Amino acid sequence: MIVMICVDDHNGMMFNHRRQSRDSAVQERVLRCSENSRLWMNEYSSKLFPEPKPDWLSVDPAFLDRAGSGEYCFVEDQDILPYEDELESIILFQWNRSYPADFHFPADILSHGWTMTESEEFEGSSHEKIIREVYKKDEENK
Repeated sequence: MIVMICVDDHNGMMFNHRRQSRDSAVQERVLRCSENSRLWMNEYSSKLFPEPKPDWLSVDPAFLDRAGSGEYCFVEDQDILPYEDELESIILFQWNRSYPADFHFPADILSHGWTMTESEEFEGSSHEKIIREVYKKDEENK
């Protein structure tokens, strides 16, 4: 599976059970990136995406368990560490800001067995600068 996660400068994802931020340019990229596959998320995250939902978007409380190889998961409020063996790629959207956070992306995961293969900066609708980084699992760790 390929996870897509939004983080701040300190890898924060959520504060007080709410997302730190949102940006429509990120949602557009998430949809565009996944349109030739399946995109999984929970009900909380699905509210970010406009109606009607595209036919490749699936909403399920157990979306991380349901996602298969080559399929995408938009993750806001779930721990990905239990799924580390199933991860093929990690796509981070970095807000380039510091927000209060009490739920974090486990950045240590990237220090063993992952290589950044892409980095792109773009302007969002609410953030002047968003950085998209793509990490792939090293061959020896697959």
